[in-house]
Amino acid sequence: MSNDPPLTDQDRIRILEDQLMRAQRLSSVGALASSITHEFNNILTTVINYAKMGVRHKDAATRDKAFAKILSAGQRASKITTGMLAYSRNTSDRYDPAELNRLLDDVLVLVQKDLQMHRIGVDRHGSSSVWAKVNSSQIQQILMNLIVNARQAMNEGGRITLTVRDNPSEGWAEVSVADNGAGIPHDKLQKIFDPFYTTRQADARGQGGTGLGLALCRRIIESHEGRIRVESEPGKGTTFTLKLPRSDSPAGLIDTSAA
Repeated sequence: MSNDPPLTDQDRIRILEDQLMRAQRLSSVGALASSITHEFNNILTTVINYAKMGVRHKDAATRDKAFAKILSAGQRASKITTGMLAYSRNTSDRYDPAELNRLLDDVLVLVQKDLQMHRIGVDRHGSSSVWAKVNSSQIQQILMNLIVNARQAMNEGGRITLTVRDNPSEGWAEVSVADNGAGIPHDKLQKIFDPFYTTRQADARGQGGTGLGLALCRRIIESHEGRIRVESEPGKGTTFTLKLPRSDSPAGLIDTSAA
């Protein structure tokens, strides 16, 4: 018989919230499964075609070209699998200095093909080296959710604007995700962070429309002692801004993100 004290209602709520967060993380990957599979099919096609070319042609120049293309395709596949594994498995509760552009880069590796398939463009703005003390996996989960939401809010040809800003005067490191989609009606704006409240229906694959994504985003930001702000204009688009506790670059680390 266990001597552990019985769980309180607060303990049970915390356990359920953690389980819900993990489920939402895996759901985000599931929403991208089709586009990621399509990307891997393209990679395999590249590898096979250039391998055949290398077999057929014996001259060094052609073989060097084939090897270079195969290597490039393999590195692309490695980045995708590494990103997926890190995103789906990382459940650490540590808060460490992280460069926000790098976190954004890792998320974009996973969503890039999905955005391309829906003809959504991406614009990047802001500072090249912005550090925050965060749980990297949780912040990536928020960014993934906001970018997928932005894509779903737009028709083909839309654009997502990603901005990273350093705000040392107020002690914040900031990331914003903006779209030029349908926008959110003002009377619904105050409710979008409520659990199970949603402004859209699930799509044909059952993705979206649960009303849990933004509620979890707010919970994560609050656990970081940060802020999340939303601005929206019907017919013009929506902007979400994350404000996270700013951190200096770790001593001895040379940032090469702008190189």
